[in-house]
Amino acid sequence: MGHYNRHYAGDRHALHGAWSPPNSAANFCEEDYDISYYVAEFINSLTNLAYVFLALRFMYGPGSRGLFAPKYDFMSISLLVLGICSFLFHASMRQALQFADELAMLGLVWSFLHGTLAVGNSPTKTRFINTGLAIFFPLFAAFYVWNGQIIYHAMVFLALCILTVLRCFYLFWFLKPGFPEAKRVEWRAQGWKALFSALLGYLLWHIDLEYCAQLRELRGQIGLPWAWLLEFHGWWHILTAIGASMLMDIIRELQAE
Repeated sequence: MGHYNRHYAGDRHALHGAWSPPNSAANFCEEDYDISYYVAEFINSLTNLAYVFLALRFMYGPGSRGLFAPKYDFMSISLLVLGICSFLFHASMRQALQFADELAMLGLVWSFLHGTLAVGNSPTKTRFINTGLAIFFPLFAAFYVWNGQIIYHAMVFLALCILTVLRCFYLFWFLKPGFPEAKRVEWRAQGWKALFSALLGYLLWHIDLEYCAQLRELRGQIGLPWAWLLEFHGWWHILTAIGASMLMDIIRELQAE
């Protein structure tokens, strides 16, 4: 995911690839076209397959009716779309695909908020909430593409994450009548794991942002393939995919319960 990073304009490979020159407002610490002429950021692209894998694991897991009849829901589709959009963005570093990546991020968190708000509310209230979200997101997407200021994306993304976490806390601790205590204890434990995975991914991504020069020097000293372990934005993809998948499992169980 390509979320509010500074542009490293001095990348020595930036003008020597299939999609060159990059024109996205964001770039990352992985050196462009260092591995492949056709993929700008090889590891940052490849790690997005974690989103795709976890989405397809649900779609073709128990309950699937075959290759052309997978089971799916809003959350699994959002996860799949994010993986594809983020892969294409990191592979090309094009501005249009950066917008696709960032809006797919919002779409995924929208699916979480939608899923949690549907639990414990009446059908009428749920329809009202769904209508409000369905109106807000296209309008914000149009505004963001027109404006292009990453701060607006960051603010809305953070707000949606906070609202989802607060809604989960309400469902786990304060909903009356509550769910069975054993299930709530299980969901709380899994929820903390999901949150820790996402926060660890964010920490590594921020290290990748703030200490890029040092990381590039260290990668050069270590050499491939072990240097790939220090592509911390790629770990952000993997860890957030794991956290998102765990949260999806909780939300699905909440809805079924």
